[in-house]
Amino acid sequence: MRALVQDAPGGPDVLKVIEAPRPRPGRGEVLVRVYAAGVNPADWKIRARGVFADGAKPPFILGFDVSGVVEETGDGVTLFRPGDAVFGMPRFPHPAGAYAEYVTAPARHFAPRPEGLDHLQAGALPLAALTAWQALVDTADVRPGRRVLIHAAAGGVGHLAVQIAKARGAYVIGTASAAKHALLRSLGADEVVDHRTQDVAETVRDVDVVLDGLGGPSWARSLRTLRPGGTLVSLLPLDDAFPRAQAEAAGVRAVFMLVEPDRTGLREIGALVEAGRLRVITDAVFPLEEAAAAHRRGETGRTTGKIVLSVTA
Repeated sequence: MRALVQDAPGGPDVLKVIEAPRPRPGRGEVLVRVYAAGVNPADWKIRARGVFADGAKPPFILGFDVSGVVEETGDGVTLFRPGDAVFGMPRFPHPAGAYAEYVTAPARHFAPRPEGLDHLQAGALPLAALTAWQALVDTADVRPGRRVLIHAAAGGVGHLAVQIAKARGAYVIGTASAAKHALLRSLGADEVVDHRTQDVAETVRDVDVVLDGLGGPSWARSLRTLRPGGTLVSLLPLDDAFPRAQAEAAGVRAVFMLVEPDRTGLREIGALVEAGRLRVITDAVFPLEEAAAAHRRGETGRTTGKIVLSVTA
């Protein structure tokens, strides 16, 4: 199979397409022919460091988002049959190898691909949508009437979080540059804040939930928007830079959330897609051979929605 491998840490140019052995599914696993693989910040951060969170070092194959078709099932698998279209975020945060023509993973790391989505759209969804779902629904318990602030609301996670929060009945406030405000309103945002010209801490008040994927100085600003008893969900670890005393004084719950493989969450996300309440925005599509260009685009920090690799035509 074709696979995109890196042999050492470094910039995008360390990514190279090679011929690699096709994997075989073990017990409880499926072999999926990959049609599309989403590109996420985790990918280029791992590439630059040259190590996964579990310590895995090069050579390895990047990528967590998969949309494809089940090619083979291992012993004991009853959820899928060969020919089934699936999507998922297998093995995260351990190596999944999605930048390749085939991947194997536990069957329950996948769900049926939502009706109405092609592989490129479905390949953009799993990691970003599961992050938003697990942060807002499982962690913060967003309900009707809650006020939710979403930073970087036009980004990969953010634009999906806006729609998930609205589907839960929340009042949604999003931060983004002015050029992206019309898009956010079309996705359901009730208020938009231009983070380049406005101080969100001075503009927004009495928020119940903040979804913060920025960290650093953003944490302090986020805390100032929350009402007592509110929840800050950070997508970055709360390190020594986090203002713990300020959070405690404000009576705010602050947590770091790491997304996990989640079949139930994928099915809920798929149901929202099929009901017309969630759509994924694709910023750009690159062939597998141009993954380095995809990484360069992602690292600009100026994308709207998701970047996707087209793996199998």
